[in-house]
Amino acid sequence: MQRTYLPWLGLTALAAGASVSLRPQVLAADLFTSQPLDQSRFAVLAKPVGRSDWNLLVLEQLAPLPRCWDSRADGLVDPALNRFDYTGICSRYLDSNGYSLRVGQNDLGGSYRLRLQQQGTSLQLLAMNPNEPTELVVGKGRVSRRDRDGFVALQLEPGWELQRRLYGQQALSHVYFANATPLARLLASTAQAAGSAPAGASGSPSPAQASLPAAQGGRSVGAGPIALQVIPFRE
Repeated sequence: MQRTYLPWLGLTALAAGASVSLRPQVLAADLFTSQPLDQSRFAVLAKPVGRSDWNLLVLEQLAPLPRCWDSRADGLVDPALNRFDYTGICSRYLDSNGYSLRVGQNDLGGSYRLRLQQQGTSLQLLAMNPNEPTELVVGKGRVSRRDRDGFVALQLEPGWELQRRLYGQQALSHVYFANATPLARLLASTAQAAGSAPAGASGSPSPAQASLPAAQGGRSVGAGPIALQVIPFRE
């Protein structure tokens, strides 16, 4: 009989013949936990790439000086760590190996990805799942101008914060964009705020219903046949 062992997850043996299907986020939820961080030691930034794209990165200030980033007069951020050896002073989290999404008690790195979207001078950090039409707004920033050496600072939306990923009691070099609200509730409130709730769900008529006349000749709709005007045919 073929057996599959998962010692790295610390799973105990299951009854013979049992079949178990585990989602990636469930495994991650069991494998990792998280702890709060001092938000003032971090900067969430959008780096301009090419003519219109953006890359997300997170900087962490490990030592007080020198500063890993500085605010500029034009509203952009100067990544100052590029001008000195920042070993032991700054940490950088550049991609999905360095950051991911955690909602409720679930690690969603296997199903959700973070992306930046610009509309005019507004820049949004969105969490999206290809199987879920509702995107979560994690953070926002303002693009005062486009400069390849100037990054855009992103402010996290209420309820969101950076947390450290833990494996047991060991802190890892990975941060979460975390929200304590359960995913289903977060999606529902986001959809409602965006006005994407199904028509008629709140008791308001759908556009098709709203276009129907409320009464015809003193008779309400659905109360009986309605007399229609007959136009004679003429050659």
